Amino acid sequence: MRIGIDFDNTIVCYDGVFYRAALDLGLIPADLATSKNGVRDYLNNSGQAEAFTKLQGHVYGSRMDLASCYPGVRRFLFAAAAAGHELFVVSHKTRQPILGPKHDMHAAARGFLAAENLIGPGALRSENVFFALTKEEKVARVAALDCQVFIDDLPEVLSSPGFPPGMRAVLFDPEDRFSDSPLERHVSWGAIEAALLGSRR
Repeated sequence: MRIGIDFDNTIVCYDGVFYRAALDLGLIPADLATSKNGVRDYLNNSGQAEAFTKLQGHVYGSRMDLASCYPGVRRFLFAAAAAGHELFVVSHKTRQPILGPKHDMHAAARGFLAAENLIGPGALRSENVFFALTKEEKVARVAALDCQVFIDDLPEVLSSPGFPPGMRAVLFDPEDRFSDSPLERHVSWGAIEAALLGSRR
């Protein structure tokens, strides 16, 4: 089976990351809610919308060390590879931030996968990691790779017009935000592993 997986918010968990990065940069008060949305709303409401855009480039370009893998994703990748499935990462990500320093965000993402030991024998192959500049290019890449399954945290990607009709669309929904979605939906990587590989923690 050829399994495609999104990168941001599917493999990578950013819980608390935007808060920590914004606090380090002196953009927010320490007593602010630690969620990404809390940071964004504070900056937007205080007339610093551009600061949030720059913060995203800062996090995705130079502070990926603050991020972590979602629980269970490492186990899934190694179990899937061991079972003979071919794994692909396909991400919608510009190479450089819209505003701020011109970090190479593609290189930063690859660096994260390498630092987490997810690229190499028994997991992902480096040549199977792809970045698309638009969501449309991302879906086209997934189709071109002839994946049987694609896992993403965004329903709009999995239900987009270009998404191949015969491909199994799996919605990763760790915050249980899309309970009314008609898509196949799982709130943990353990559940995805059970559904795709027939194994559990």
